[in-house]
Amino acid sequence: MIDFTPRAARQVRELRRHYERLERPEAVRGLMDALEAAWRQMTTKPETGLPAPRPYPQLARADQAWVKSGAYWICYSTAPPPVILAVFYETADIPGRFN
Repeated sequence: MIDFTPRAARQVRELRRHYERLERPEAVRGLMDALEAAWRQMTTKPETGLPAPRPYPQLARADQAWVKSGAYWICYSTAPPPVILAVFYETADIPGRFN
């Protein structure tokens, strides 16, 4: 089971609803696949995460890392227990939305 903060869970719900409104089931599947792949990486190789998305080094914080999974940037806690902190589509205004 993937664990999310309330903020990250809301982001995933909003993305999913957006894709469903556009009748894009393949985008919903892509989102779910990206989350599962990121969760596997977080729980098996957490040290492979990046300090921040490369275009946004100012987002680096202690006890969190980022992974690019599919078309998404996913931020997660590196302190136990693993939890997804944020989920953004790759072209989103991440710094403007992650403060």
